[in-house]
Amino acid sequence: MSHSALAPGTAPIKPEFLVSVQPRDVPDDDAAEGGSSHVNGRQDDGPEGEGTGEGGKRLSGAQRKKFAKDKKQRGANKGRRFQKVRDDLELCFKVASGKPCEFGDECRSTHDIAAYLAAKPRDIHFPSHEDLSDSLPFVRLPDVEMTEDGDAPRSSLDVATTCAVFQRTGECKYGLKCRFLGNHARLQENGELELVVDEEKKAHAAVAETELNFIDADSLRKIRTKKYPHPISDAYLKELQDNANEPPKKKEDTLQSTDAAPETSTQPAPVEVSSTTETTDKSQDDTPDVPVRFAEKKRLHWKGKTYLAPLTTVGNLPFRRLCVDYGADITCGEMGLAMSFLQGSKEEWSLVRRHPSETTFGMQIAGSKPQLLVPAAEIIGRECAGNLDFVDVNCGCPIDLVYKTGSGSALLDAVGKLGKIVVGMNKALGDIPVTVKLRTGVKDGKNTAHKLMPRLAPEFGASGITLHGRTRQQRYTKLADWDYIKQCVQAVRAREEEEDLAPVPIFGGGDCFSSEDYWHKMDNYDVDGIMIGRGALIKPWIFTEIKERREWDISARERLELARKYTEYGLNHFGSDTAGVNTTRRYLCEALSFQYRYIPIGLLETLPSRINDRAPAFKGRDELETLLASPDSRDWVKISEMFLGPAPESWTFTPKHKSNAFGTEESQG
Repeated sequence: MSHSALAPGTAPIKPEFLVSVQPRDVPDDDAAEGGSSHVNGRQDDGPEGEGTGEGGKRLSGAQRKKFAKDKKQRGANKGRRFQKVRDDLELCFKVASGKPCEFGDECRSTHDIAAYLAAKPRDIHFPSHEDLSDSLPFVRLPDVEMTEDGDAPRSSLDVATTCAVFQRTGECKYGLKCRFLGNHARLQENGELELVVDEEKKAHAAVAETELNFIDADSLRKIRTKKYPHPISDAYLKELQDNANEPPKKKEDTLQSTDAAPETSTQPAPVEVSSTTETTDKSQDDTPDVPVRFAEKKRLHWKGKTYLAPLTTVGNLPFRRLCVDYGADITCGEMGLAMSFLQGSKEEWSLVRRHPSETTFGMQIAGSKPQLLVPAAEIIGRECAGNLDFVDVNCGCPIDLVYKTGSGSALLDAVGKLGKIVVGMNKALGDIPVTVKLRTGVKDGKNTAHKLMPRLAPEFGASGITLHGRTRQQRYTKLADWDYIKQCVQAVRAREEEEDLAPVPIFGGGDCFSSEDYWHKMDNYDVDGIMIGRGALIKPWIFTEIKERREWDISARERLELARKYTEYGLNHFGSDTAGVNTTRRYLCEALSFQYRYIPIGLLETLPSRINDRAPAFKGRDELETLLASPDSRDWVKISEMFLGPAPESWTFTPKHKSNAFGTEESQG
């Protein structure tokens, strides 16, 4: 097959691996940036149609209609819902763990252990690294001993299996409900099962494996009933209200009041209406009514560190652990909504969970006004005290569901409001730094970040800045503008030098997909580091490539081991019972919905690979590599079954991208 037949922008795959020269559909990557559901949670929101095509060129009216139709067919699936899959016979969690149930006979779940074990499916066999192969069947399963009549054993117990939770923590809190029970249960002479505890592992896990930032039920109840105290926020919001009701001050009065800043302040206090950046945008002239007064803030020493971007749905704790294993230095939790935090949503509060391996960890929050973000920040700061290194304000999410509420990238056009938010959050969070993630602007051709960024630290108190080199309108239709990122960095550094301010770390983002990409951008665009999003979703090992300054031709077996490790981390986080197994299965499929887009570099004629190149249909160097490149969501489910057993009939996986749905079935588990 001739390579010259490939269309411009198509990945240069060697002819011997090409199956077709027609490029695959391009999934819309904004789905990873917001508006997606959590465990049971919020409705997905797809991108709206835009008037640009591939490469960002303007389209005619007829072309726009066709483009909108194509996007509707291949864009994000809206309204995805994922329900938990439970056991056919639900055993009481307390009884399963060997504890008495306080509800007794009134408990809604069964206490009949014998009946539960009789109905329970056979234990799942979780493979080890040595069980993996790059040839069929890819994962070696143990032989099942048959009974005399040739049937599989009726007992659900498989003593040869491995429970990821037990192996990590020395005990399994899911007890008899665990789908890998044979690893930590022993059959006694009286026919009863005894749960095993490994005290040595348990002692080690108390430090190395116990997740942090859990919120207790009493605190959640107080939040839901609006009885959780947040005095700093209350005082700040009252001050804002009082200032809003006061007549405008004269400029000389404002200057006099700001001169009274305490000598211990680590940041210069701003004047009421001042900026070193000239602007004709009215919203850019607005500043917080309350001058900045900071206690000592922790400085962020991030220069040269690798940073995994906050990613909705796919940037969960198991995925972040995986990226840390491959070399990510800074991790940030999925974007959470301030309103949902204040409503005491368990799903939202789960987003602040941190694994001990995450050495520098922050959480990201989105909201539209100080009345939401400031009290949410105060509660988060108190509940996560000592286990949260920074809080990031989302000013970049382009998704309609977020933007239309005035959150995310909508704050780029409401700078006065943003200033009040950052100032208030700084007060509410004490010594926890506040960072800001933003885009270049809202509309194409109207970049505003160069006006806003120099104000974020000296006037509002931001401790770090990340700039994604695209506008909201642009989405991913053309490459990120790294020249503009450099211009913005230089604008910030000029003000810092002029006012003798301590520099804040500035990270750029957009299109980093290889070690060569990373180091070229680091050497030429004046940033302190690069936030990596899509590059990490497609190839989590990019952090290893960066640290070792090489392009890694990772083997298919090594990629399958990555999936096995992700599954292990998922079971530890989501649980090893039936519900946890299938929640892990769902998120593994979410991860594979990005990883299938990786083109092995051994198949390419030129390096490095580029993130926006469209891949034609290709075959791998072996059967496993071909399977891992499949865009069919049913194949992702098959891969999940290698580690988690057959998917239940009641379980389905709806991919984010319609281009991955086949026929009338959008997925099948």
